[in-house]
Amino acid sequence: MDAKKDRGFLGQPLGLRTLFLTEFWERFSYYGMRAILLFYMYYSIEKGGLGINQTTAASIMSIYGALVYMTGVIGGYVSDRLLGPRRTVFWGGVLIMFGHIVLSLPIGKGGLFGSIVLITIGTGLLKPNVSDMVGTLYTEDDPRRDSGFSIYYMGINLGSLIAPLLVNWASGEWNFHVGFSFAAIGMFIGLIVYWYDGKKYLPESGLKAPDPISDKERSKVVSRLVYALIAIAIIIVIMFFTKTLTVDNVINVISALGILIPIAYFVAMLRSKKVSKIERSRVWAYIPLFIAAVVFWAITEQGSVVMALLVAEQTQLNFGGWVLQPGWFQSLNPLFIIIYTPIFAWMWIKLGKRQPSSPTKFFLGLLFTAASYFLLIIPLASVGDGLISPLWLVGQWGLIEIGEMLISPVGLSATTKLAPKAFSSQMMSMWFLSNSAGQSINAQVVKLFDAGNPANEMMFFGVTAAVVIVAAVLLAFMVPKIKVMMKGVN
Repeated sequence: MDAKKDRGFLGQPLGLRTLFLTEFWERFSYYGMRAILLFYMYYSIEKGGLGINQTTAASIMSIYGALVYMTGVIGGYVSDRLLGPRRTVFWGGVLIMFGHIVLSLPIGKGGLFGSIVLITIGTGLLKPNVSDMVGTLYTEDDPRRDSGFSIYYMGINLGSLIAPLLVNWASGEWNFHVGFSFAAIGMFIGLIVYWYDGKKYLPESGLKAPDPISDKERSKVVSRLVYALIAIAIIIVIMFFTKTLTVDNVINVISALGILIPIAYFVAMLRSKKVSKIERSRVWAYIPLFIAAVVFWAITEQGSVVMALLVAEQTQLNFGGWVLQPGWFQSLNPLFIIIYTPIFAWMWIKLGKRQPSSPTKFFLGLLFTAASYFLLIIPLASVGDGLISPLWLVGQWGLIEIGEMLISPVGLSATTKLAPKAFSSQMMSMWFLSNSAGQSINAQVVKLFDAGNPANEMMFFGVTAAVVIVAAVLLAFMVPKIKVMMKGVN
C-alpha cells in the first residue's frame, strides 16, 4: 500500500499499530521490573530483598540502564548486516522474556546478574530496530512522521504506566519474584502480538538485512569478536588476581565504555566510504543533538534511582487517606506523556512546516528539564527534617515530561531522517547510546545523592539543573549552524 494512503490506525499506517502494541508489552515488562528492582536490591534479606548497600544498588540501577541501551549497537549491527530488523526484534524479545523469568526465580544475586545479561542483550536487539521500523512506514516528506512517532511513543508509555502499578501490587501481595513474573508474562504477550500481527502489516523488506555481510567481512567480524572476548577475559583475570574485581570497579569500567562507545561509533560513521558528503554533514549536525540528549537522559533516568530514593526516604506517603507505595510514583512519567502526547501530536500537525526545528525543540526541552529540578528545591528548603508533600513530585514529573516530549519522540524522528542509508538501524542504536551515556554518567553522579538529607538534596538538584541550563544555552547558540548542516532536514 502507498505509504501516504495507508491511514488505517488513527490516520497512520496499520504497521504502526503492530509496533505500538509490541513496544507496549516490551515496556510493560521492562518498567514493571525497574519499578521494584532498586527496592529488591537494597531491602534486607528479611524483607525479601538482596541486602545490597543502597549507594551500590543505585549505581547498579544506573549501569543496568546504561547496558540496556549500550547493547543497541549490537542490535543495529545484527539487523543491518545479518538478520534484518523484523527477525532481530523477535529474538530480542525472547531473550528479554527469559531474563525476567530468571529474576522471577528465588536464586539471589546470581539471578540478578544473569537477568542483566539476558535483558540488556535482548533489549539491545529489540528496541532500536522497532523504532527504526516506525521510520520505514513513512516517506521522507510525510508530514505525519513526527505525529506518528508521538503516537508510537504513547504506546511505549501506556505499558510503562500500567506496569509499576500492577507489578508493585503483585510484589506487595506476595513477593518481589511474583512481581518479576508479571514482567515475563508481559513480554510473552508482546511476542505473540508481534509475530502474528507483523505478518500482515509490516514491510517484507524488514526480513532482509539492508547491508548484508559478505563472507570476507564475516571472517573479520568473527576474528574481532574473538579478540574482544579474549581481551575481556584477560581484564577479568587481572582484576581477579589484583583483588580489584568488585561491583564498584565493574561499574566504573562500564561507565567509561558508555561514553567511549558512541565517540568511536561517530568516528567510524564519519570515516566510512559508504557515507555520502550530504549524509556526513547530517551526521555532524546530529552530534550536538546527541550531546543534548545525553544531558537530558542523565536527568530523566534519575527518576527510577534518585527520585525513587527521594520518594522512599523523604516523601510523605500517607496522603489523602491513602498509603502510597514508592514504586507507584514511577507511573507519573508515562502518565504525563500519555496526557501530553495528543497535545503535541496535534500541535506538530497543526503547525506543519511552521513548527520549530529539531534543534530548537531540544533547546526548549532542556529548559523544562532544568526547571523540574529547580522546583524541588522549594519544598526541600522549607521542610527541615520533615517530609515533603508528594504533590511536589507530581509537579516535578509534570515539568520534566514536557521536556521529554520535546526531545525523545523528536529525537527518534530526527535520527531516522539524519541517518546515512548504510547505517539506518545502527544510527537508531546511536540514539539509544545517548541514553546509555547519560546513565553511565548517572552511575557515578548518584553516589553524591544522600537520600533523607535535605541540604545535600538541594545542592544536588540545584547543581544538576544549572548544568542543564548551560547545555541549553550552548545548544541555542549552535541552532543556526546545525540547521545548515542538516541539509534540508527539519
